[in-house]
Amino acid sequence: MNTSAEIWDSPVAYLMARQPDHPVHFFDPAALQTQAARFRDGFAGMVTFAVKANPALSVIRNLLQAGVRGFDVASPNEIRLVQSLAPHAALHYNNPVRSKSEIRFALSAGVRSFSVDSFGGLAKLRALCNPEGVEVSVRFKLPVTGAVYDFGAKFGAVPDKAVGLLQQAQRAGFTPSLTFHPGTQCEDAQAWASYIRAAADIARRANVAPARLNVGGGFPAPQAGAAPDLAAFFRVIDGALAGAFPDTPPALVCEPGRAMVAQAFAHAVRVKDIGDDGQIYLNDGIYGGLSEFPNLSVARHYQALSPEGAPRTGPCRPTTLFGPTCDSIDVLPEKLPLPDSLREDDYILFRNMGAYVHGVTTDFNGYGDLETVTVLSL
Repeated sequence: MNTSAEIWDSPVAYLMARQPDHPVHFFDPAALQTQAARFRDGFAGMVTFAVKANPALSVIRNLLQAGVRGFDVASPNEIRLVQSLAPHAALHYNNPVRSKSEIRFALSAGVRSFSVDSFGGLAKLRALCNPEGVEVSVRFKLPVTGAVYDFGAKFGAVPDKAVGLLQQAQRAGFTPSLTFHPGTQCEDAQAWASYIRAAADIARRANVAPARLNVGGGFPAPQAGAAPDLAAFFRVIDGALAGAFPDTPPALVCEPGRAMVAQAFAHAVRVKDIGDDGQIYLNDGIYGGLSEFPNLSVARHYQALSPEGAPRTGPCRPTTLFGPTCDSIDVLPEKLPLPDSLREDDYILFRNMGAYVHGVTTDFNGYGDLETVTVLSL
């Protein structure tokens, strides 16, 4: 991957001038800073960024410029990345599965906030660190709906287990907290309300007052159509917190990833070939910037463009799109309506593509030559 030092007016201007034959990731820093301001101004607590969603240095720099001072890190390399730019940033190690060496490294790097969802994970922390000043945030899960896919199959303790974990964390001398994640691209704000009520019940049963409640990520990013009203989600969270913790509410934390970065990027792919049956072969696919398409079934905002930047128009038909590799599974799972006027060397420009492109793109089969270009507007 490489990043262009030039700044262009728009993706179309760049495509017209350069005619790239590789995928291009377009970044609008102003859009990212605007979204960061929405979270910082609207969310009644600490806003952290889930680094896994987009670990590009330019993203971290712009979030720091926008006033974000906390980061959800999931590995030693993410810790190194953030500390290379912001040595004093707050780091929350909220991947609950960690080896002993990873815990030691995090502690040596100054990390003082960890999530757990198992007694074994809590025991490792107890054995490796002085609990004074160290936050242990018990991650719990519920069978709530509303997300595109649920994280509960891998992470999170059921409420009964969370009660015991919270009690043990406090007895061990850690600062006890709670955390949850409603699942990616969750469009039902009431999912947060359900989790917050469950957090209060866990705290009551454990007889432990949690210092903080991390309401996770999962906030929906724009796809096709209007952008989600984040303020409405924040109002539900505030109301649920007041109702569930009327006396001593814990301090709030959130860790948006996708919702923070998605709309700050667009992604352009090129038509390599058109098959005899109308199937399209692209220069990018599921091993690259389109890796989420098989798992994230959402409406997409995209546009077909000629090499001269003119929109392709006319009747559309459902079209099979293959990636460039020699792997037959390198195909988008759903046919996309594309105009019959589409031609070889045309471009398809996908909007809202800031999450899980950088950091996920591979070089399988010799592909993966991804360029990031900064633009003034998407």
